Amino acid sequence: MRAEELIASAAGKAVQALWNVTCDQSALQIQTTRKEFEGDYTLVVFPLLRISKSSPENTGNAIGTWMAGNCPEIKSFNTIKGFLNITLSPAYWAGVYKEIASTENYGTLPPTGKTIMVEFSSPNTNKPLHLGHVRNNLLGWSVSQLLKECGNNVIKVNLVNDRGIHICKSMLAWKKLYGGKTPEDCSMKGDHLVGDCYVAFNDIYKEEVASLVKGGMNEEEAAKKAPCLLEAQSMLYKWEHEDPEVRALWKMMNGWVYDGFAATYKALGIEFDKTYYESDTYLGGKALVQEGLEKGIFEKQEDGSVWCDLTSDGLDRKLLLRGDGTSVYMTQDLGTACERFTKNNLYEHIYVVGNEQNYHFQVLKLILGKLGFGWAKDIYHLSYGMVELPEGKMKSREGTVVDADDLMEKMYQTARETSLELGKLDDMDKEEQERLFHMIGMGALKYFILKVDPLKTMLFDPKESIDFNGNTGPFIQYTHARIMSILRKASEEGFSAQWNPDSYELSAREIHLVQNLSQFPSRIGEAGAAHSPSLVAAYCYELAKEFNQFYHDCSIIRESDASAKAFRLSMIDTVAGVLRKGMGILGIELPDRM
Repeated sequence: MRAEELIASAAGKAVQALWNVTCDQSALQIQTTRKEFEGDYTLVVFPLLRISKSSPENTGNAIGTWMAGNCPEIKSFNTIKGFLNITLSPAYWAGVYKEIASTENYGTLPPTGKTIMVEFSSPNTNKPLHLGHVRNNLLGWSVSQLLKECGNNVIKVNLVNDRGIHICKSMLAWKKLYGGKTPEDCSMKGDHLVGDCYVAFNDIYKEEVASLVKGGMNEEEAAKKAPCLLEAQSMLYKWEHEDPEVRALWKMMNGWVYDGFAATYKALGIEFDKTYYESDTYLGGKALVQEGLEKGIFEKQEDGSVWCDLTSDGLDRKLLLRGDGTSVYMTQDLGTACERFTKNNLYEHIYVVGNEQNYHFQVLKLILGKLGFGWAKDIYHLSYGMVELPEGKMKSREGTVVDADDLMEKMYQTARETSLELGKLDDMDKEEQERLFHMIGMGALKYFILKVDPLKTMLFDPKESIDFNGNTGPFIQYTHARIMSILRKASEEGFSAQWNPDSYELSAREIHLVQNLSQFPSRIGEAGAAHSPSLVAAYCYELAKEFNQFYHDCSIIRESDASAKAFRLSMIDTVAGVLRKGMGILGIELPDRM
């Protein structure tokens, strides 16, 4: 029985025995005892005073005395004001550890029977993946793994935004400036070449707007009538009407980008169960818009554009189709959501998208609800803050983003330099060192990003993330490697981690580590409910710190008591397993040597 359940049960029996009242479970508030007080768990006494008709101290002492006398798992208690602090016995914690060590897939929660779809990445095919995409991908992947550990069936999907005016801008710039050159001709990844085209278009556009303004046109009108923009809009119209030349160029350039994306995803350790393409899904959205028009939910303007009026919902009017019949992001999102819920019987659909799209998803749910889809309420926007650099925000059209490929290379180089400076890898061969440099670099990157609450904007500092001390990925990786080194040494000396729970009484330090281990399943559940891998990262850091304190205070290999040594070897082996599982949810590998 979990400690909280054990204490709640005993406290309820105490109230019944002392005051002949059946206590409502909601009145039994139990929490972990604060570190500055003695005890494992604390019962908040104040809700029980109406029953006891006595002071908080007397009520706490009466309940504690009864529990200690009638519940063998309770070793001692103390009452401080209205808080009853309870210490559980070493035998209880030995039983808890025995259950932890014998539980297969410890930390994985029971199956729920629910199917949850998680959409993340969702790149545009007009630029390579950058630092902002890295946070999106790592968050989406980690949330997916977390929800699996919570017992759900999870479908990881990517929606590639492979059509639209932004795509046409890159295509047009390539035609104008690159003279038919391929990525191979330029010695570049295809997504990088296309990204350069997008930046080049923006340069052309700004020059043309400036020229029109200089010729007497006002700036607002010039921004709409720049020749290159009109040409890109014409290209989009031709694409939607399946012009063969435009479609062939689009297919070729998108192919370059997909090859580039695939290489970046592989380096990040990211994969999807299904990939959708906007070019396939936008037509379903158009059909829904037509349905909404026929039902009087939407309205068509004189210029042919279609809108949904949300002013009665406290919002504004939302464009669903342009006057020339071309679709917008909302159009395809309507169609995609309908297809996914219909085909997959989803319990929940999570969209991992930055907080600049909060309004978009609010509108999406409202419109789907107006169309009569009850499952619209099951859409969840996992909104996250932007990633910023010391020099400020990134802007794709101006080419001021941090490229994901460059970032991963920088993380590798930083991990290499830091590791070699510390002299920790001198006994490894070059191949093993290279694997470790990549593992440390990616571990540092992923942990630094995922330890931050998704809602918060974060400042990324590669050098800080590689630190082998403090709340970093390399610190936890090094802790795991230290444990594995101890276990190897014990094995070489003929010691095993086989432990007899009836032959050894746990010390206070050992109990503290077992308590930390016992929290793992509940922390997984809390993190899953909050859609927040940062809670898993925090737990792994706490566990790593707790192990290092234990290692500092207690002998393991040199322990003369055979029972103590066997238990401690078993316990640190379990710690290593929990760290691997927790960090695995974050997509981070832990090395055996470091």
